[in-house]
Amino acid sequence: MGLAVAQMGAVNLADSRAAVVRRLVEMMREAAARQAEFVVFPELALTTFFPRYWMDDAEAVERYFEKSMPNADVQPLFDTARELGIGFYLGYAELTPQGRQFNTAILVDRSAKIIGKYRKIHLPGHSDHKPDAPFQHLEKKFFEVGDLGFGVWETNDVKIGMCLCNDRRWPETYRVMSLQSAELIVLGYNTPSLNIHWNEPAHLRTTTHEIVLQASAYQNAVWIGAAAKCGFEDGHHMIGSSMIVAPSGEIVARASGEEDEVITARIDLALGQTFRDHVFNFAKHRSPHHYKLIVERTGAGDPLPRPDAD
Repeated sequence: MGLAVAQMGAVNLADSRAAVVRRLVEMMREAAARQAEFVVFPELALTTFFPRYWMDDAEAVERYFEKSMPNADVQPLFDTARELGIGFYLGYAELTPQGRQFNTAILVDRSAKIIGKYRKIHLPGHSDHKPDAPFQHLEKKFFEVGDLGFGVWETNDVKIGMCLCNDRRWPETYRVMSLQSAELIVLGYNTPSLNIHWNEPAHLRTTTHEIVLQASAYQNAVWIGAAAKCGFEDGHHMIGSSMIVAPSGEIVARASGEEDEVITARIDLALGQTFRDHVFNFAKHRSPHHYKLIVERTGAGDPLPRPDAD
């Protein structure tokens, strides 16, 4: 299939939804012109990364959350997808009819129908105000932990799974989807280049991003498409390095800068099957009875008693 990843440059506080959607539409048209059948947009693609700012929930909901999807501002993206016959993944802040708040992504098929929804599970950051920090990371304040699990949906004969940003750092994310026969996992992210908790060299923020995508693609025999929102948003910098990674762990396409940019690849789904047959053949080699601690413990504890060897 033809896969596109649409990296976004900065979305600043003053940018309107309509202006942002025009950028998304332009990149979708470029992706389609390059024979892409599916395009991956970033996490919280419609607004600036607002969890960096301290505000009360009511203000955040009014300014940054979507009460329906699609809505009037986002409808042009759905209309363009239907016109071009291209599917897409989109991240946004969701307000449910019950008033619940989630960091959400949707999977939209080539007829512009929403066929899947994911709500972010591994929320990073904090919920308290840290006035001495250079910026806040308030996902734990503004969002609930996702309640839909890690799903896989089939569209145009491709099994696609979704996650968001910090989820990509956790190995369980990919394994749960690969156990549902995922062939492609797509995700968006907004990753600050500065770590507010300790003095982490900025280059490591990109290095660890690359490591987890390459290792996870290989260990789960899946393709991965990862889209950044990046650059300087009102002076706050986020990493780029949007990429497409093969089941071999190879980066087959990567964004070259920190602006709006479309990267594409013709991805061979049979390559993933080769790895599933000959390297990571789960049915043949996995031993789940030895992995119980993964679901029995949240934090690290004492070593288990060891059985005596004969």
